[in-house]
Amino acid sequence: MNGIRHEQGNAGELVYRQTLATRLTHWIWAVSLFFLLLSGLQIFNAHPVLYVGDQSGFAFNNTVLEIGAQENGGKQTGFVELFGKRFETTGVLGYSGGSERAFPRWATLPSRQDLATGRVIHLFFAWVLVAALLAWLAGAAISGHLKRDILPTLADLRALPNDLKAHLRLSFQHGKNYNVLQKLAYFSVLFVALPMMIATGLAMSPGFNAVAPFMVDLLGGRQTARTLHFVFMAALVGFFVVHIAMILAAGPLNELRSIITGWYRTDTMTLDPKNEVK
Repeated sequence: MNGIRHEQGNAGELVYRQTLATRLTHWIWAVSLFFLLLSGLQIFNAHPVLYVGDQSGFAFNNTVLEIGAQENGGKQTGFVELFGKRFETTGVLGYSGGSERAFPRWATLPSRQDLATGRVIHLFFAWVLVAALLAWLAGAAISGHLKRDILPTLADLRALPNDLKAHLRLSFQHGKNYNVLQKLAYFSVLFVALPMMIATGLAMSPGFNAVAPFMVDLLGGRQTARTLHFVFMAALVGFFVVHIAMILAAGPLNELRSIITGWYRTDTMTLDPKNEVK
């Protein structure tokens, strides 16, 4: 159900931009990703090293990232080593709160080191995320939301340079439909980042490997799958930061009303020839 509600004045029109299904899945994704992030960092803390390939160990030289602690000048310091280059990160990563932890207590769930509980939480919300994504995909395809609001058209892509310039100037247009940058961002999350998170997560599952052993090979090995899982997690965190920044810049009250109630105020008021709402 989409509609427009007329209001007096020059404030523009209210359009029913977000359906109930879209709003519900949005908040399910938000909650799921929050718990997946914190429990995922708990799991990562058990072995805070990332590799490429299928195996790891002393006989291999395939480390791409390591977060740890070392003694330096008689005291413990934290470090991050990325592609062989080491940076001190004491108090944030590697060593914080007086203990050796890749990620600090406030960033993991549970806050104490508890791999078993972290895995239970992670797997539960992973399946919640998968179910919500599949439900959204089916509903969006049936309602036309997918074609209308997510898949970029050739006209959208031609408008990309101008839209990008407008965003860099912090000049935002509040229209009935998503602009091309929004479409590209949501498409990237829904059809690239989230599917890759799911695929790499399944590739690390021994049970799934027994059913589809080819998945590990497609992703370049078990350790590569784990590294890609971490990379796409970081990409989703980056998307979240940019997403929140855009909400604040474009008008947080209007944006929040849209994703809570479905109603979104556009820049202009459009009436039909009879001065009635279409």
